[in-house]
Amino acid sequence: MNSITAKAPSSTANLGPGFDVFGLALDAFYDTVTLTRQKNGISIITGDSIPVSPSKNTAGLVVQYMKKKFKIKSGIQIKIKKGVPAGFGMGSSAASAAATAIAFDRLFGLKLDGNTLVECAGVGERASAGSIHYDNVSASVLGGFVIVRTKPLDVLKVLPPSDLRLVVAVPKMVVPAKKTQVSRSVVPKQIALADSVVNLSNAAAIVAGFVSKDSELIGRSIQDIIVEPARAHLIPGFNSVKKNALRAGALGVTISGAGPSVISFATKKANLAKISSAMKKGFASAKTDCTVVICKPSGGAKTI
Repeated sequence: MNSITAKAPSSTANLGPGFDVFGLALDAFYDTVTLTRQKNGISIITGDSIPVSPSKNTAGLVVQYMKKKFKIKSGIQIKIKKGVPAGFGMGSSAASAAATAIAFDRLFGLKLDGNTLVECAGVGERASAGSIHYDNVSASVLGGFVIVRTKPLDVLKVLPPSDLRLVVAVPKMVVPAKKTQVSRSVVPKQIALADSVVNLSNAAAIVAGFVSKDSELIGRSIQDIIVEPARAHLIPGFNSVKKNALRAGALGVTISGAGPSVISFATKKANLAKISSAMKKGFASAKTDCTVVICKPSGGAKTI
């Protein structure tokens, strides 16, 4: 086998109170990566406006790491087709990293377990986030709902309820080049114990909702009183978007990852078109247009 192609889904991280711990793969957008053996070196081909230097590219970093870790001598050409919007809290870099790790594993017949694949994909997050975070890559690699434990890395996957639906509003705005660092910089360094208890109880209820396949419990528990309030000002019209979506029947609304996308949680019984329209109006109140996608949770990265 000289060439292999893999695709990986977009994802949402945090899910409100699960900062840096929860992730959910979304059947909304996909990145596709093709790895091909070549004589030597690592080269990147893409029609998208992303770095083509392997040390500055998400997929490039993953290939560098996996070549070294598994003592692979072959050169590798990386072809990347971006489908996940970059910089909007939809796990764009994670999707490229996940697809690359899956393709590399298959190309060289490594047969790696889930945790090792997540570890390898996580290295790619340095390219965009400046440091490694596993919530998005875990969701993109494994699919479904993930709980990330570190030191040592131990990712737990739970299959989502079949009636869970997500409405994602992606605002049309210019995001800063180092958006993740900017959004992390406003997160409070110290928090009140009482606030921690509230967030912990909501996070625990979200896990219970996924385990018991109760979409309503998940939605009702998407409440974050620590990170969301600190980041809300970075998203034009956020409070209106949230208020409108809840009025239209969303069970819970929060920032998707580091933003600026906003995600509503609902069931398939809800009027999803009404929630979409309400979120659009919320952004419009701040003179911002947006693209709205209605989707379900997704499976993980796979070869195609």
